[in-house]
Amino acid sequence: MQSKLLTYLYTFLLLFLLSGAVYAQSVRLSGTLTDAETKTPLVGASVVIKDQLSGTVTDAAGQFSILTNRRGPWTLVISIVGYEKGQIPVANADQPIAVTLKASTQVLQDVVVAASRVEENILQAPVSIEKMDGRAIRETPSASFYEGINSLKGVDMVTSGLTYKQINTRGFASTGNSRFLQLIDGIDNQPAGFGFSVGNMFGLSDLDAESVELVPGAASALYGPAAFNGALLMHSKDPFQYQGLSAQAKVGVNHLNDPNTGAALYHDYAVRYARAFKNKLAFKLNVSYMRGLDWFATDYTDVDATTPNELKGRNNPAYNGLNVYGDEVNRTITGIGKVARTGYEERALTDYNVYSLKLNGALHYRITPNLEAIYSYNYAKGIANYTGSNRFSVNGFSLLQHRIELRGANFFVRWYTNQEDSHDSYNTRSLGQQINRTWVRDLNGNAVPANQADEMWFTRYTTAYEGKAPGVTASNHGAARAFADQGRYLPGSPEFEREKTRLEGIQGLAGAGIMSQTKMHHTDAQYNFSSALEKAGLAKTEVLAGGNFRQYSLFTNGTLFDDRGGRILYYEYGVFLQASQRLFAEKLKLTVSGRYDKNQNFAGYFTPRASLVFSPTQVHNFRASFQTGFRNPTPSDQFIKLNVGPITILGGAPSNSAGMNVYENSINSPTVGGFVNGFLADMQAGKTPQQAVMANKDKLEKSNVAYIKPEKVQSFEVGYRGLLNNRVAFDANYYFGEYQNFILNQVVIRPDSPVLGSDGQINPAAAQDILNSKYQVFQLYTNASDRVTAQGATLGLTYFVPGGYTIGGNGTWSAFDLKGANPNNIPAFNTPRYKTNVTVGNRNIGKNIGFNVAWHWQDSFDWVGSFNDLRPGRIQAYHLLDAQVTYRLPALKTALKVGASNLTNRYVVQAYGSPAVGGLYYVSLTFDQNMR
Repeated sequence: MQSKLLTYLYTFLLLFLLSGAVYAQSVRLSGTLTDAETKTPLVGASVVIKDQLSGTVTDAAGQFSILTNRRGPWTLVISIVGYEKGQIPVANADQPIAVTLKASTQVLQDVVVAASRVEENILQAPVSIEKMDGRAIRETPSASFYEGINSLKGVDMVTSGLTYKQINTRGFASTGNSRFLQLIDGIDNQPAGFGFSVGNMFGLSDLDAESVELVPGAASALYGPAAFNGALLMHSKDPFQYQGLSAQAKVGVNHLNDPNTGAALYHDYAVRYARAFKNKLAFKLNVSYMRGLDWFATDYTDVDATTPNELKGRNNPAYNGLNVYGDEVNRTITGIGKVARTGYEERALTDYNVYSLKLNGALHYRITPNLEAIYSYNYAKGIANYTGSNRFSVNGFSLLQHRIELRGANFFVRWYTNQEDSHDSYNTRSLGQQINRTWVRDLNGNAVPANQADEMWFTRYTTAYEGKAPGVTASNHGAARAFADQGRYLPGSPEFEREKTRLEGIQGLAGAGIMSQTKMHHTDAQYNFSSALEKAGLAKTEVLAGGNFRQYSLFTNGTLFDDRGGRILYYEYGVFLQASQRLFAEKLKLTVSGRYDKNQNFAGYFTPRASLVFSPTQVHNFRASFQTGFRNPTPSDQFIKLNVGPITILGGAPSNSAGMNVYENSINSPTVGGFVNGFLADMQAGKTPQQAVMANKDKLEKSNVAYIKPEKVQSFEVGYRGLLNNRVAFDANYYFGEYQNFILNQVVIRPDSPVLGSDGQINPAAAQDILNSKYQVFQLYTNASDRVTAQGATLGLTYFVPGGYTIGGNGTWSAFDLKGANPNNIPAFNTPRYKTNVTVGNRNIGKNIGFNVAWHWQDSFDWVGSFNDLRPGRIQAYHLLDAQVTYRLPALKTALKVGASNLTNRYVVQAYGSPAVGGLYYVSLTFDQNMR
């Protein structure tokens, strides 16, 4: 790592030396920016020379100064939140430039990039897009800007813990969302071993967040395979434009009226410092640290699948509590029935004291006024509790990122790497099961090995229930359990804590620890040909091209992948081209784009997109688009190779099963039961074993499981975005999507003998292998052939009331149609049919006083996930109220904010098996050197 860092520093030093002569004949443009009505200086406004990178921000007096080596005339592009954007022609650099801007009387004048990868007015974006600008980030009533994204139209946010949240759009939500792309300054901030972003745990601090753009729906044609359901693009603050010192201290309290614990303190601190030198060199540093007590997962509902509802509960011998771990181990005992081991509640197994540490530094160097080099460093570490197939303690997990970028006005070339380390992370369900295997005694009171503990526990239970244990009442489940549990380590006892600590540190099947030191290396580039086309007389034509290359380097030391002999390496790449044409006096804009992607393990995929925007006036815009998307299988989908005893879980990449003869030579597991039952019946009828095998072998069915391949979606969308009477912003859209190739698991049986004989029929030897237990069971990753559809609509209104009040509201309708598909082959939709948001705010309700209120409601729905073995759990309808009041102290350049997330403290569950989330009440002080 040290050698790499030295290389980065040498690169910047070389660029510095080579660029000395570039500014030798530079020209300085200087001026002042004021409010057109009040004549007061505007501080922190962005001032950029059009078609160049050269730019700066206005200082406390509203003054600016820019160096450029380009000959005039020039055009200055000036922007600041809350004001109309200005383009000021400058012919003479010797004259001071005086600029005034009017307060913005229109909404939807935001410039966005995410919709087309080029700057455009949000009104004329070809697809649905939402944006949080700097003001919205500062004024969000939620505890963080990331939580505030939940108020955007069409967003579904799922909370697994205080430091772990997931965002999704347009259905098929999960607590680990690999169908949604999240970028920060163009960097995919997912830990590659996870295959999805971990919320904002490794993301931006509130102080460094400049803006957020959300593109719901398929965006693979521009952003590649991860943007299957949408993309979230977060932008940090440029040190050239946002200079000075800012700091924030936020203190709060949660767990009020929580029966599981008392009120707990919440702390969130952040510092940002940035400085530029002569508009040529700039740097920024960010530090943020948050800690608090996580929400408790305490749903003890009996979820045993075989027990009738009226018999479920704590007294059920087969009790399987949702957030109780270790009780998944069960046996059906002749004459007794189904019995499960006694488990441990999650709160005894996990660490609810969570934190998030984020360190960031960036160095920007302008080689020329039109060429900038960037190096950035990000390191984040923390604790989170995450609901996946199990509940995981992401304990001390860290993500390290380096980025080098060369950027011009029309292009960029970027390289970055993500390096994860799981540190002390562990599986809480496995931990409960493993602790249960450390204390079991045989009937003589002697300790038994862990691999015999489960069977011995059930032996003790059986012995007691049958009245064969001295002093134990026969036919009494409670007494039998007490006898079987003799010697059980109680939570909090020294023995329990000793074994808990020991097993957390053992990685793999023998313990509960998780091991991942996976890396991802990524290079991408883009060039915008529009300026060249404009010079050639094609001002109404835009062409954009780009591509990327990514390499994965997987390493779990054999605990998840077959990588004890070294890292698993594989790559993928993609290229795209987009062309736009303005027609009919620029009232119609037609855009077509296409992207080709190739993963080392799969066939290449072409994803086209086409859109048109009709703008009869500047404030009325109609749009229609056709989009396609695909999702490559995650590293785990492709390369997991985990033998868990009775079954081996096997990823679907062809190289992962090379030489194992599984996909080629296996039997569909559902057909084995019919064969065995028929064989036994014929044997009872007097047939010989050979006759019984021959009579029933054809009940077996050779599997035809294909290697895994990407999921696919096609989507159509129509919409309108406009401004009515300069007061009401209106946005509406409808979409329809068709999905196929959803990734699923299929269980097969691989006999030792070939499945088919020379005649193409089931081989009798393979059938005999089934009877003789000469086979291995595999859970394979593959795809479903079923097609399903989803559709939805959103409507958003924002009303700017005289007096500075803003009232906003949006609603979303989502629907899912299986179209006769097998529900077992399709991931759960996991999305409420209806949801809505209402916001009310005024940043100047009184002198230096503002407020903001956000109300969220969503309908009830069934959540289906692997945590509960794909059985549905009901998520009840709920509403949340966030609110904040801000008092600004301009003389101290400080803002005092008092607020609450979930003000009414309603404890709500957002994903089945995840904790109930209550209110968080906070007070923050934010100092900003450039506060206006």
